[in-house]
Amino acid sequence: MSFATVNPATGELVKEFPLQSDEEVFAALETADKRYREDWKFRPAAERARIVARAAQILRERRDEYVDHLTLEMGKVTRFGYLEVDLVADILDYYAQNGERFLAAEELPDEPGATVVAEPIGVILAIEPWNFPYYQLARVVAAQLVAGNVVLLKHAESVPQSALAFARLFEEAGAPEGVYTNLFCSIEQIAALIEDFRVRGVTLTGSERAGASVGSRAGRNLKKVVLELGGSDPALVLPGADLGFAAEQIVMGRTFNSAQGCVNIKRVIVVGRARGEQLLADLTARFAALRLGDPTDETTQLGPVAMERALDTLLTQIADAEAAGARIVVGGRRLDRPGFFLEPTIVTDIAPENPLYQQEAFGPVLSFYVVDSEEEALALANATKYGLGGYVFDADVEHAKQVAARLEAGMVYINSCFFDSPRMPFGGVKNSGFGRELSELGIGEFLNRKLIRVVEPV
Repeated sequence: MSFATVNPATGELVKEFPLQSDEEVFAALETADKRYREDWKFRPAAERARIVARAAQILRERRDEYVDHLTLEMGKVTRFGYLEVDLVADILDYYAQNGERFLAAEELPDEPGATVVAEPIGVILAIEPWNFPYYQLARVVAAQLVAGNVVLLKHAESVPQSALAFARLFEEAGAPEGVYTNLFCSIEQIAALIEDFRVRGVTLTGSERAGASVGSRAGRNLKKVVLELGGSDPALVLPGADLGFAAEQIVMGRTFNSAQGCVNIKRVIVVGRARGEQLLADLTARFAALRLGDPTDETTQLGPVAMERALDTLLTQIADAEAAGARIVVGGRRLDRPGFFLEPTIVTDIAPENPLYQQEAFGPVLSFYVVDSEEEALALANATKYGLGGYVFDADVEHAKQVAARLEAGMVYINSCFFDSPRMPFGGVKNSGFGRELSELGIGEFLNRKLIRVVEPV
């Protein structure tokens, strides 16, 4: 295994990066642990926050440079790359501006002399994916550095230049060596790091399989762990929904970021046969009209899939679904051009025994269902091992809220596709993982909430 930049729009190998040796990896751990124990945790939160704020400032000043890495390494459409960079800067600023307040000691009103203080716990090991190369990092790093923890980061093998750019950001912002460290390491080295006592917490965003492996190893070593895993997010289109508006939101919610997001809309569930036919026809036309191509082209709406193996997985899922009786309404084929491009695809007539019924399709593949009642829609929406996000479309917002309350998900959006903000918590239930990132909840995942109780001497 090696870290390598492969341009998804062309298939060209751009640059390779060697793995670090065991000695280098554990020297980095030693440096991080020493920095935490002797320096970083003792600095005032305001001082740590200033460094994080400076990183946000640098990122805004050099947006073009940082966006170029996203487009090159994972094929992100450039205008969406700017959205990611701006959101990351907002996350950094959010924790820089609010961290002291989140970490403030709390007196217990009904227990005189009792106070709960927030303290960091040490070295946090973060394992992050390729689909949002900066955003995934910022969700962890911004909160934990302000909290007083230090971070070792193992990024995905396909985005090494993005990983290095993010590490440089904090170095240039004034973070001392060991506060934030990028690692080019192997799965075996990650396992050894988790087992090392100096690593006190582990966070992973990735597949269900990766989460199970990391979570079980962390658990055996009594480490706190946060897991942000996959999703098969349903969009329920209720009888009162405006179908044209719902179609517009579904297309954006399915195809944003080249359809490679944990909380992208993956399944559409329409109540009513006639309305289902109408919406399917509308979505089919919209999918067929999407402009695929060079992610740097301003007219491109859908870029390539990030890696050839991801494209192969999608093609296999489509073929297996069709073999099991599903119908491919539009798309379903690889484009005959350089790069890793898949036609935007809609699949319907998916029976419960069809493998796609339970799979997460991580790319431009939309599953489409029609049911006769709201109860059937809810049962189908919840008939998955995942529970990350969900969507409800209905003109009656109060009723939509009641439906949202019955969805087994960590996040539900009514009459919109996914919207993210530093102020809103991110996370799921069931096999989508546990723990939260962003908001005040995100900074609390790796804190020691220590009770101090004082009794005055008589």
